[in-house]
Amino acid sequence: MLKLRPSLLFMRLTLTCVILIVGVFTLAGQGDAIELYNPSFEGIPQCCNPPFGWRDCGFINETPPDVQPSGVFEVNRVPFDGRTYLGMVTRSNDTWERVAQKLNRSLPGNACYDFSIYLCRSAKYLSPTKNNPEKKEPYTDPVVLRIWGGDNYCNKKELLGETPLIENTFWKKYNFRFQPKSRHSYIILEAFYKTPTLFPYNGNVLIDNASSIQPVPCEEPELPAIEEVEILVNQPKVNEPPPVKEEIPSQILPNIPKEDKQAYQPAPTKEQPDTEKPFQPKILKELSRKDFKAGETIRIRNLYFKANDSIIDEDSHPALDEVYYFLVSNPDYIVELGGHTNSRPATAFCNRLSTARARVVAEYLNAKGIPWNRLRFKGYGKTKTIASDATAYGRQKNQRVEIKILSLTG
Repeated sequence: MLKLRPSLLFMRLTLTCVILIVGVFTLAGQGDAIELYNPSFEGIPQCCNPPFGWRDCGFINETPPDVQPSGVFEVNRVPFDGRTYLGMVTRSNDTWERVAQKLNRSLPGNACYDFSIYLCRSAKYLSPTKNNPEKKEPYTDPVVLRIWGGDNYCNKKELLGETPLIENTFWKKYNFRFQPKSRHSYIILEAFYKTPTLFPYNGNVLIDNASSIQPVPCEEPELPAIEEVEILVNQPKVNEPPPVKEEIPSQILPNIPKEDKQAYQPAPTKEQPDTEKPFQPKILKELSRKDFKAGETIRIRNLYFKANDSIIDEDSHPALDEVYYFLVSNPDYIVELGGHTNSRPATAFCNRLSTARARVVAEYLNAKGIPWNRLRFKGYGKTKTIASDATAYGRQKNQRVEIKILSLTG
């Protein structure tokens, strides 16, 4: 039997221990993902209370971030995931909003992690200011989202990632590769101005559907910074606001730290129109009919969008309000909002634009008080043109949103 000299045996044992230790630290650096509390930012839709599990880290004497969509500030974007999302703003008085939470375990340094979150900008965000509470100002300029690691609530220790300017008004997925230099026990999300900038400004960002923080090998290729999101054409996931409870429902956040539990008040209820008065539309006179059948469609005239976008012009509100009163007067009707374009742009663009436009019409009606279980929306792109695209008049007719009666009995 071969005998090893003591010095050689010691060297081999030492080398084996080193290999085992390196292996253990490698596995530790690429172990289980770090899960966030309430990554979908669920809460009671209302002003000035952060979602369950997230702590306000804003400025003294300034209001906290909001849980949307509540209709407050006229923010009515449908959530990408769950029932609600987080809304944060920057202000022209050089203050901005941020939230934080303690991680369920520390984020070690000198390693790599992948993280993603869904972001967009609300095209409409009207709020009074401290200097002039009687007047509402727009908070609609695009901002960036910064993600910080910290060693305590609201204590920003290291910038882990920053987005480009968030100009999109529909959801997009933003990907990050974190490479922290030191260990962090807290994560902080911060709305901030485009830099460099000479003057602070009023802006907003909407935030939804954060991923876990997933350890990855540092040599692994990074995902694209921004990914287009497939827009859903079926019924949105959002329904009625969650029931009001004094504490966070256990099924939403079973392990939330006790010190982060907060009481929430419900958002104000919307006023319903007087249904005793007969409904007499002035723009969409077809809506006054009493003999509708399932499957019939009506084009919403006097509906105007910003070119190549889904932003509704304010001149469209009278027509949309008539659709709202029509649905209030016929509470058993379930309808589909169908978006259509002309045939000139690329198919993918037409599909995306027509769906986004149908979706914002559904959002408008829901914000007025029509529940989501009565609304559907779908983008048909350029598959159902009704006129020739050779003329501007024909193209204008093809770019439309229609109401389709799906059911007369609910």
